[in-house]
Amino acid sequence: MEIAGLFFILIGVLAVMGVQSRIDRADKRVARVERKLDLVIDHLGLREPVDPRMDEVVALLRSDKKIQAIKVYREITGAGLKEAKDAVERMA
Repeated sequence: MEIAGLFFILIGVLAVMGVQSRIDRADKRVARVERKLDLVIDHLGLREPVDPRMDEVVALLRSDKKIQAIKVYREITGAGLKEAKDAVERMA
């Protein structure tokens, strides 16, 4: 009985590892597409003007106030929590 339980646990771990591997590959593909899209946007001159309050986000980051920086970023952009957290971490 214990061997069967260990077998199912092993199968579950392997399945999770397979899913994580696929997610990692998808993340890399998305990042590659985003970089290419950024190049196209820059080439076409389609960048949106940067909100002056972004300087406030940078200042908060420099003061080690990451949570406040995320809050301000969300107010400026209307981004969700995960998106704002990722963007602020990229800024750091």
